[in-house]
Amino acid sequence: MSTKTVPLTPRATVPLTRKILRDDVHDALLEMLMTQQLAPGQSLSIDSLARELGVSQTPVREALVQLEHTGLVIRAALKGYTVTAPLTAAQMAELVDAREVLELAAVERAVGAEGLVERLEAAHAEHQAVIERYGLDRAESAGEITQRHLLEYFRADWAFHEAIIRGCGNRFIDQMASILGANVHRMRQTMDVGLTDSADALREHADILAAFQVGNRVAAVGAMARHLHGVSQRAQAEAAAEG
Repeated sequence: MSTKTVPLTPRATVPLTRKILRDDVHDALLEMLMTQQLAPGQSLSIDSLARELGVSQTPVREALVQLEHTGLVIRAALKGYTVTAPLTAAQMAELVDAREVLELAAVERAVGAEGLVERLEAAHAEHQAVIERYGLDRAESAGEITQRHLLEYFRADWAFHEAIIRGCGNRFIDQMASILGANVHRMRQTMDVGLTDSADALREHADILAAFQVGNRVAAVGAMARHLHGVSQRAQAEAAAEG
């Protein structure tokens, strides 16, 4: 019995092309937000952004809808989109609380997952490489650190967490974590005094990695809990220093 292959019509390829374009615009806008090319409190013109990115208004509008779900931009009736204001201390505390609920559950489920230790080792090595590349752990390098350097660091830092979240094998935890990830960047963006905890974060990641390497679920959960507590304390201390 033979089967007949039905070719895709040009019309069937349109949604795929449109999705790729929307995702590209989303990534471009996210980088502009994270590097503060689009500053907190700034009003966003869909028409202006479309011209700057060289696209139509439709993918910009769709990307902004995605970003609104992360909390990085907000939309008000008759006013359009605005870049969200910096996180308050109370919002930081809520964010870390949400991370604890989600990430500790992910750690508990991910220990022993096939290939995860290798992925964590690679993510940890990249995290360390970014720190060394830009001297992020040296006070004398502070004046040379740009927003793009910080963005690269934040991505490397989050990649370690993301490996665990994806390793837990629950697609819904992964989806929820994607929203948290953007807000983790937003929390970092709130602090304008420079990166001061890279060495602490790297050391805490090393403790988490060591627990995964020996398959100790209790130790891994405990190490992640200590790390998230440390992140919270350091973030709030820096925010307080900023006034």
